[in-house]
Amino acid sequence: MSERAVPFYCPYCGDEDLRPSEASHGAWYCAACLRTFSLKMIGIGVPEVSR
Repeated sequence: MSERAVPFYCPYCGDEDLRPSEASHGAWYCAACLRTFSLKMIGIGVPEVSR
């Protein structure tokens, strides 16, 4: 996937004024709370259940 997924709101304050950060690839900057954060995709599907 060449395009980055866009978060809809800041996970810290809930504001929607987010901009891509130049700190690192995949990082986002929130103008409301002045935090920079990144999101990581872990996977898709149902987790395995151990028996």
